[in-house]
Amino acid sequence: MKNLANPDVVTAIQHLNKAIHAGGVDPLVLELVHLRASQINGCSPCVFAGVRSAKKHGETEERLHSVVAWRETPFFTEEERAALALAEAATRIQDGSPGVTDEIWEAAAAHFDEKQMFAIILNIAITNFFNRINHTIREQAGRTW
Repeated sequence: MKNLANPDVVTAIQHLNKAIHAGGVDPLVLELVHLRASQINGCSPCVFAGVRSAKKHGETEERLHSVVAWRETPFFTEEERAALALAEAATRIQDGSPGVTDEIWEAAAAHFDEKQMFAIILNIAITNFFNRINHTIREQAGRTW
């Protein structure tokens, strides 16, 4: 597909991104959430773009290489771990996982207020949205949008 740009869709996405970034969540946390959901979904263009964007926000190679195994590393804060757990639980709804449990929700809510939680949830949702579009149209990593 050569031209996917529909002005109404582009405007809607811009508004969603504005709402996400107005939520008061550290941009690096949002980048980690995006990257982890994209890794789970195997979305190479979103993983590629997520790594690139996280680096622009000052993320380190060490941490970026460890997002996939965040539970087994000492590199992430409790706040980041809560957001990553939420991203995983909200993304893995199709493979028989229990989804967002009370424990996962409470851990995230302990670190983020309601506005921030909504921003993270919206970020997870829009990431999954793009992951599915990219899979459907067989988008490749590295393309400049």
